Amino acid sequence: MTGIGSSWHAGLNVSALFQLGARPVYLVDAAELVQFAAIPAGSVLIVISRSGRSVEIVQLLGKARESGATVIGITNVAEGTLAREAQIAMVVPVVLDHAISVNTYTTLALAAGVLAGSVTGSVDLTVRAAKIGCATADSLSRAFAAAGRAIPGWQAQIEKSEWLAPRSTTYFLARGSSLGSAYEARLMWEEGVKSPATAMGTGSFRHGPQEIVGKDVRFGMWIDGTKMREQDLAVARDLRKLGARVMLIGQRIPTDAADLVFDLPEIPIPWQFLIDLFPAQLVAERLARRSGSDPDTFKLCSFVVEDESGLL
Repeated sequence: MTGIGSSWHAGLNVSALFQLGARPVYLVDAAELVQFAAIPAGSVLIVISRSGRSVEIVQLLGKARESGATVIGITNVAEGTLAREAQIAMVVPVVLDHAISVNTYTTLALAAGVLAGSVTGSVDLTVRAAKIGCATADSLSRAFAAAGRAIPGWQAQIEKSEWLAPRSTTYFLARGSSLGSAYEARLMWEEGVKSPATAMGTGSFRHGPQEIVGKDVRFGMWIDGTKMREQDLAVARDLRKLGARVMLIGQRIPTDAADLVFDLPEIPIPWQFLIDLFPAQLVAERLARRSGSDPDTFKLCSFVVEDESGLL
């Protein structure tokens, strides 16, 4: 499984579904896969790309042909190289975002998740399931609708929260299928807020990086519905005791557990990543405005990166 930028983060979320279903996948950044890996004959490549035209994706398609690999392309653009050249193209038609991947990110992650569910058997895509209604699809639809209704309340929380601070040091921590959400939040801070940030697994953070904790450092944490929940809430408590400001995103989170808490609507726990980025997207947009940045404009990056040299 591969992608680059936001698409790789979507793969990071979805790879957890494969792993939980005992169908392990290799997750490799597309730029690394092109230059530093041999593709075994008979492999299947799940390639995720919003436009399907990024230079690394185009090069990877040629490498896949030479190795005899089968490409499953997940993309938003039917006219893109990925959609045209993949043996199996999953095209999710959606109006492209102006700059930063927001709507497109969710659609690609959802499509890749459905693929993972069909491979592992956790989502029934048979004709019978289509007739009687898929329980997973129904629950996800309800969660999306509930998340939409929650947005005004989340925006009201953001307006009065002191967690938002321009030019602050920001860390994003998560586990499992939400790990890609943490990485995608980091990218939104870089692309939209124009502010440095970093992301990593919550477990990894406890093995040395916690030495950076200090007054007013900002942390965004995603809390899993079952796994390591109490342990991670304890991490949040300790961060606050050490003077940091903490934002928590998850289901059934106590309102006093952090400086800013986003309680998500009910959604199957492995699929939480489909909605748990929404609050961070809202925070990024508001923080960008407070920082004097335009989150809808790139200063240096192209909408589609189609060459490999330099920045300017």
